Amino acid sequence: MEVRQVDAKQGWQWIVRGFSLFRQVPVVWILLCATLLLIAATLALIPMAGQFIFTLLSPVFLAGLMMGCKNLEQGGALELSHLVAGFKNSPTPLITIGGIYLVGQVLILGVFMLVGGDVLMGLLLEGKRVDENELKSVSGDMLSASLVALTLSIPLMMAAWFAPLLVIFRDMPPLDAMRLSFFACLKNIMAFQIYAVILVVLTVIATIPYGLGLFVLIPTLFASIYVSYNDIFIDTAETA
Repeated sequence: MEVRQVDAKQGWQWIVRGFSLFRQVPVVWILLCATLLLIAATLALIPMAGQFIFTLLSPVFLAGLMMGCKNLEQGGALELSHLVAGFKNSPTPLITIGGIYLVGQVLILGVFMLVGGDVLMGLLLEGKRVDENELKSVSGDMLSASLVALTLSIPLMMAAWFAPLLVIFRDMPPLDAMRLSFFACLKNIMAFQIYAVILVVLTVIATIPYGLGLFVLIPTLFASIYVSYNDIFIDTAETA
């Protein structure tokens, strides 16, 4: 398998082609994403553990959606059952990816609070009230902590971006999949920068009409992940 370096303009094409997949069965896409959001909201009702559980299961749900994309691309049907298809195919390595991502998030949060100082730590963990002077003094630390957390979060996201697809489609071990995903994103960093900027702009636009545009943008985002995977990863046999 070869990791291809694509042109920067492909970042826009991923979104366009993702939207094309959405247009084929928009109602099913909206139902799938609404169901996923409902699952996330339900788990969020469980204090602390709910968010952890959803993070662990997110790669499984993503893998199922990607299987649906592949089926749709090949002329088949996208079904609601695809949301849980990942539980029938390699659930253990997919949950392992979620576990690694969760540990990374917890470590980044720890660094965030460490850089932010005692006041910020008390504000986040204990919900302490701070007066205006304390808030001004902590604002600089909060900015520094946020920049550090963002810098650490990007490599973690890169490692997790394609990992579920590599597990489900290439049968790769979790750590190998995350490593290859990271280097694939790094190799195509310009395309991903264009992709990210366009998504930010589209997100702002989508939220203007009472957030109704998100019913289109979120399915397009999921479909664009599948499109970008197909664009970057090539079978060695195909290349030959």
